[in-house]
Parts: sequence; C-alpha cells; structure tokens
Amino acid sequence: MNIQGEMIIGRQAVRGSAGTLRAYNPATHAEIEPGFGTASADDLAAACELAEQAFDAYRAVPLEQRARFLENIAERIVDIGPILIERAAQESGLPTARLEGERGRTVNQLRLFAKVVRDGHFLEATLDSALPQRTPPRPDLRMRKIPLGPVAVFGASNFPLAFSVAGGDTASALAAGCPVVVKAHNAHLGTSELVAKAVRQAAEECGMPEGVFSMVIGEGNQIGADLVGHPAIKAVGFTGSRGGGLALVRIAAARQEPIPVYAEMSSINPLFLLPGALEEKGAALAPAFVDSLVLGVGQFCTNPGLVIGLAGPQLEAFTAAAAQALQAKGAGTMLTAGIHKAYVDAIEKRGGVSGLTLVARGSAEGQGCAAQAALWLCDADTFLANPALEEEIFGPASVMIACRDEAEILAVASHLEGQLTATVHATRADLGIAGSLLPILERKAGRILFNGFPTGVEVSHAMVHGGPFPATSDSRTTSVGATAIERFLRPVCYQDLPAELLPEALRDDNPLGLARVVDGVLRPAA
Repeated sequence: MNIQGEMIIGRQAVRGSAGTLRAYNPATHAEIEPGFGTASADDLAAACELAEQAFDAYRAVPLEQRARFLENIAERIVDIGPILIERAAQESGLPTARLEGERGRTVNQLRLFAKVVRDGHFLEATLDSALPQRTPPRPDLRMRKIPLGPVAVFGASNFPLAFSVAGGDTASALAAGCPVVVKAHNAHLGTSELVAKAVRQAAEECGMPEGVFSMVIGEGNQIGADLVGHPAIKAVGFTGSRGGGLALVRIAAARQEPIPVYAEMSSINPLFLLPGALEEKGAALAPAFVDSLVLGVGQFCTNPGLVIGLAGPQLEAFTAAAAQALQAKGAGTMLTAGIHKAYVDAIEKRGGVSGLTLVARGSAEGQGCAAQAALWLCDADTFLANPALEEEIFGPASVMIACRDEAEILAVASHLEGQLTATVHATRADLGIAGSLLPILERKAGRILFNGFPTGVEVSHAMVHGGPFPATSDSRTTSVGATAIERFLRPVCYQDLPAELLPEALRDDNPLGLARVVDGVLRPAA
C-alpha cells in the first residue's frame, strides 16, 4: 500500500487543495515525503455532512454486522504489514517493538468492542410493565441506549496507532453506532493515511453506509475548531494538552447546540511510597520507578511525575538509588520538535524554583529531539506553596516530596488536582495509613494501583482511563476499556409504543437474546 498524501472523505481518497504538509522525522530532523494536501472548508463540510447522512443507516445496522465491521478493521490494519510499523517509526522516533505492541493493542481494542457490541449489554435494555389497575395507572415503559450522532476524533501525538485514526475513541464511537470524522495528527500523516484506507476498505467490505468514516488533514488550530463547531458533530474525543482540550471544550460549549467533549488532558500520576514499603523494598523500587519514568521517553499520560514519601534514611536511600539508575539512562528521542522544545523549556523553568533540589539528570547522549531525564527533590511546604510544581511536564521528569509525617502525606494527597492514576507502594505494616489514603485517592484519580507502576493501561472491561479535572473534562467517563462506549450513547424511553414499532432490544420475545432488566429484575441473556 503506497502513501499518496491523501485524506479519506466517505468512500473517496481525496488530496486536499488548501495547502501542503509533510511529516517530520524527530530522530533526523528531516521532512518525510510525500506532501499531504490539507482540507479546505468544503472538504471538512463534506466529511461532516456525509457522517450526518450515514447516521440513521449506520445505527440501524444489525449488531452482528457492526461487530464484524470492527473486526474487519482490525484485520485490514494487520494486513498493512511492515510498512505501517516502518512509517510510524519514521514519524515518531519510537522503536519497532513498541510500535508492534501498539498495533496489537489497537487491533485488540477493536476486537474488544466487537465483543461489547455482540453482547448488547451497552444498550441497557430495561422494561417496566404496564400496571393498568394501579392508581394512578402505570404505562408500559421501555428504555434503551442509542448513539449520540457523528463523533469528531482527534489523533494524539504520543500514540500514532492506539489513540489515533482507528484508536480507542474511534473504536468506541463506531461500536456505539456513531459515524466518525477523524482529524489526523500532523506528526503521523503517513501512518494515518495507511490506517484510514484500511478503515475505508473495511467499511466497503462490510457494506457500511458512505460517511461512516472520514479522515481529514489540516494545519493549525482552525480545522479542529471548525470540526468541533460543525452542526453535524454531536460529540468529541480528544487526547492531548490541557490547553488544547479546554479550547475544544469552550468551542463546543459556545455552539448553538452545545455538545460534550471527552478530553483526556493533564496528569502527573502521584506515586506514594509508604514507610513499610520503603524499608522492605526501597532498593528494588528505585530502579523500577526510573524504568517507569523514562518508558517511552516519559511521553505517556500515566508517567509517574510525582513521588511522595516520609523523610528519613529510607527515603534518602531510595533517592540515591533512583539517582544512580537515572544517570545511566540515555536521552531518548521525543515524538516531535515541538514536544522536545516544550520539555526543554519546562525543565529550565523548573530549575529556577526556590527550595527545589536537582537530584539527578539522565545521560545527555541521544540523537535528534533527545530528552535528558530529570529528577528533583523538595519538602512538602515547597510543593504546596508552588502550583507550578503540579503542572505536567510531558517527558521523563519527576519531583520527589519528602514529608515530615504521615499527616503531611495525607495533606499532599488532599491538595492534588485530579489525576488519571494514583499509585501506592505498601506492605501490611502500612495498612493503617493506606486505609486513610485510599478515600482521598478515590476522590482524586480514575485508577488506583497498589505495588505497581502506572505506565501500562490494560484494554479490558474493568479498566478506567479517566479521572477528575484536569485529568479529563468529564470524570464520569473513560477513554480506554469497554465502558468507553458509554460516552457516545444516550437513553431513550418508549412509552406505550405499538409492538410493531418497538426496537428489537425491547420486544417481548427478545429476539436479540439480551440480558435485560424487567420490572426491576435482571434477567440473563437467552
């Protein structure tokens, strides 16, 4: 499959005429051919209008056919073969093994959502029988979830496959029954074209309506603003910076018809080292923490950017071991020149904070947009007095906080903003303080880990990759896992509908064989 510099609008591969963009290799500082034509206002409008026209037809597609569509996308992505990994490596600087793993995650989440669709539990079919003899009488009431409408999805910089054209937002929106218009990330233009054409092929093979999927390319912020502002779009999926996410939230809220923006934005993912854990296994924890910190050059949204422990010899030993491990880490290539510059500027700015001590830097040896890891130390008073220390640095940088006592550990936890994750390292000797910490962390984070590290998000039914603001724009949702589908659904109640008009999910004979709640009792699937 050759890369032509094209977008996908419905069934058509289109070369935009509004300008030209080229991808960039962050390891060599070189542009990558070919040039990509960018979308005009007419191109964007065509994609959105096709999505709107496809909506009713697509949401009426039988669940089995919709599930097969998702599986077919996964198969077509695998069929692209080595060229996909090679191009993604050129555009991101990420190693082949990482990208092969990410491709596996991408196709596995498509297959997970195919299973979710087949199960039908996401419809939440609920029936309340009529009670004509009651005073007042109760009508026949039946409820199911339906899709919101066309969804705008923004490709993310740090996952050229799993949070991109056919990533989790696209997979969950398509699973819900929503057509998707993707705005490709400019760092992954060739990768995006390859995957978009695979999705188009799957749509054609599975008989999906034209407009079920489109992908547009554009430079600057205007195309994103126009996409979110288009009246056909009914929801937005975004992974990126806090500034970018909040800009989209404002645009969506200012529309004549406001729409939800599900933005994953900013998190420093605190890691709590409780006293028993430090004493028992601090020496082993330090290099494991550093490995987590520098994984993917720190460009994971679950990067452990804050470490909290009790001041004393055990924390000092952990700090020394972490410094030694960090100094041995090379400078990895960051995803883009812009991300690299932002990282270097943030490191320089943080160095000027009074009361913050630099513990160690990683090796400066690297190529291209290379990021040298950094670790600092301060006391709790310094951290609590400096809001800038709570700002996310997108890259391999972390701050350690030495607390005077357990009460101060709890105070730091209570002070924190919303997070995607919070991690606790504890032994049985720490159960007392861990029990006090847990309810605080429940208020602060979407995922709470014990005796692990947050870099690594399993795609499963129980996973939550979300959290209170500013981790996300809506703490009730997740962007990873089976329940991500709920972002793109809404409930509809049907009162006294003729049997002939009832959706299959709500008919008395239950032709879909769904598990349903009938008169308040859960009845298993047929």
